[in-house]
Amino acid sequence: MNKIRIGIVDDYTIFRDGLRVSLASDGELEVVFEAGNGQETLDYLANTPTDVILMDLKMPVMDGMEATRKIRIEYPDCKIIAITLYDDEKFIIHLMELGASGYLLKNAESREIRKSIHAVYQDGYYFNDVVNKALLKRLVIKGKVKPSFNNEAELTDRELQVLKLICQENTAAEIGDKIYLSPRSVEGIRQRLIDKIGVRNTAGLVMYAVRKGIID
Repeated sequence: MNKIRIGIVDDYTIFRDGLRVSLASDGELEVVFEAGNGQETLDYLANTPTDVILMDLKMPVMDGMEATRKIRIEYPDCKIIAITLYDDEKFIIHLMELGASGYLLKNAESREIRKSIHAVYQDGYYFNDVVNKALLKRLVIKGKVKPSFNNEAELTDRELQVLKLICQENTAAEIGDKIYLSPRSVEGIRQRLIDKIGVRNTAGLVMYAVRKGIID
């Protein structure tokens, strides 16, 4: 089995060291590079295939937000999990709109960090129940975020069914078991939803579902 290739991006060496140690306990993960800012990250990515990046936000030279924007354009298959001290709602929404697949605080437990890596690698997104989904829902309901979705998307009953199951954090295989489809068929519906709604990734689908009241 191929290991999930990880990049750790933070301007504090001691934090990178701690993350590397915590990830070492999972034999399915491999840290392939460490960087101190966004520009170093882009330099590494040019020659280092990477599946998931753990990205700090506030860094010199190039911050994590700008790096996320560029990586999503240049390396769309590379998933990004923001891991930061900032729990400000604006940061969470902005990173998701840029295409990040998850958002964790630096006080997250090692087990959750490892879980988030596996989730974004397999399913395309990870929402922490306490920080991400609750704040995201509250912001959307209050209308503080400028809409960026196609309001005219018409979804079939099957597409709505899959979207709801995605929002409940089911994997493609789990969704397939529930509605009697192959995981490949589920992935096809997921991609169709992304194209119809006009979002970048699975996290965008969840944001859309919350905004539209499709999920509670």
